[in-house]
Amino acid sequence: MRLGVIDVGSNTVHLLVVDAHPGAHPLPDYSHKVDLRLAEQLTPDGTISPEGATRLSTFVRDCTEVAESRGVSELMGFATSAIREANNTDEVLEQVRRDSGVRLQVLSGDNEARLTFLAARRWFGWSSGRLFLIDIGGGSLELGAGIDEDADAVASLPLGAGRLTQELQQFGDNPSDADLKELRKRIRSEIASVHRPIVKVGAPDRVVGTSKTIRSLGRLCGAAPQADGPYVPRTLARADLTEWVPKLAAMTPVERANLPGISTSRAPQMLAGAMVIEAVMELFDVDQLDICPWALREGFILRRLDGLDY
Repeated sequence: MRLGVIDVGSNTVHLLVVDAHPGAHPLPDYSHKVDLRLAEQLTPDGTISPEGATRLSTFVRDCTEVAESRGVSELMGFATSAIREANNTDEVLEQVRRDSGVRLQVLSGDNEARLTFLAARRWFGWSSGRLFLIDIGGGSLELGAGIDEDADAVASLPLGAGRLTQELQQFGDNPSDADLKELRKRIRSEIASVHRPIVKVGAPDRVVGTSKTIRSLGRLCGAAPQADGPYVPRTLARADLTEWVPKLAAMTPVERANLPGISTSRAPQMLAGAMVIEAVMELFDVDQLDICPWALREGFILRRLDGLDY
């Protein structure tokens, strides 16, 4: 069957069309996305702005037309932190449904972590043993650990690269050492609050990182470019990342966009993203992680094929 999945994230809204069959891996057919940056569309009272809601519903309507043109038999959609944390979630979802006919499913942070963990498990397989998953989006950081397809422990924290970048922007393009120190302290305090339940699962046999931010950091630190295909092994070493954090802090977003693997749209968020991933790797004593090309969208599709409703 040909499935379409609309992923409404804090940075990007992305339609992925795949050919999917039970027992087979989803085969990508077409991708259609736009940088809506919904996390930046929040008003002071915590609601998605009317402009943001309208842009979202318009794009989702466009996605339905693209899906029809690609022969999609079933179109699904989900939303993550930007929508679930807004004070007008129901109103935005109703506007999208009314304008496009699509009912977006709002995922909890825990379910987001579990679905991403499932994708990583299916990609790397049972021979990887106990996994520790690190996934960072625009609005939140998800962690998961376990030996099976369903993680034994998960955590979701408000430490997304986009969210923290908005905090840093009040200090300009080059935050002071004191500003960065304060943010670093808060990041580590949040992560430390979920350290115990994750490590109680046991020492991981493989540490996995997913998300565009981690893929970009991996490329920056020497991993193979995306053009080499998804099956090339890619890693991110903590020592390399630690070297880059102060360099990224000293650069403007324009300068970061000239670095390998970093797009203009993602450049402003790379410092915050690097600080979060470095903190996770240090606090959980991770020297190196393996970069997984599958993430939440693939996990959502796999769960659908398994016949389970999240």
